[in-house]
Amino acid sequence: MRYPKLRELREALKSAFSKPYTTKYPKEPHEPFAKFRGKPEYFDEYCVGCGACAEVCPGGAIQVIDPKEPVTEKNPLRKIELKYDSCIFCGNCERNCITEKGIQLTTQYDLALFDRKLAVESIEKELVICEVCNSIVTTKEHLLWLSKKLGTLAYGNPNLILISNDIVHSGAERDSDTELRRTDIMKILCPKCRHEMAIKDIWE
Repeated sequence: MRYPKLRELREALKSAFSKPYTTKYPKEPHEPFAKFRGKPEYFDEYCVGCGACAEVCPGGAIQVIDPKEPVTEKNPLRKIELKYDSCIFCGNCERNCITEKGIQLTTQYDLALFDRKLAVESIEKELVICEVCNSIVTTKEHLLWLSKKLGTLAYGNPNLILISNDIVHSGAERDSDTELRRTDIMKILCPKCRHEMAIKDIWE
């Protein structure tokens, strides 16, 4: 007869009198570790709607939904939609967020649903529209964040000056005369229109 080794007896006694390593979920709620990568969530007070999270998402779980250009509706909104049933919980969105807090991975892990259409996290932000061509510039909160970040350097950019003084083109009306002139420098312009205006300013 083969007798057990002392090491095996010690391990058996240790296991018999120690607490179980596994949790009692789902009978009792489980508390994940602090750095656990769970469901991503947007935080409205920090998110500026820039769309950086969508650019770096390898799973394509985040989409930026803008109105069709040229924008004719009043007070247009940008919607950023995260389908967390497609999320791979890599943390790229959180790591590359320009405000560092706009989207964060929580410790929420129990994400099972009967309808996958409900597995959506979204946020909406007000858009700033070009006063000449009615194309999308970016969100209002994005420009305000840039203005605050740059400080006095923001006075070198007309868009940031105007947005800081709450002068925003809502896209409600479109100018009948869309030809750019030098005086248009102090208008909310998209990069294309501002480039065209700058070229005219130099050569005319």
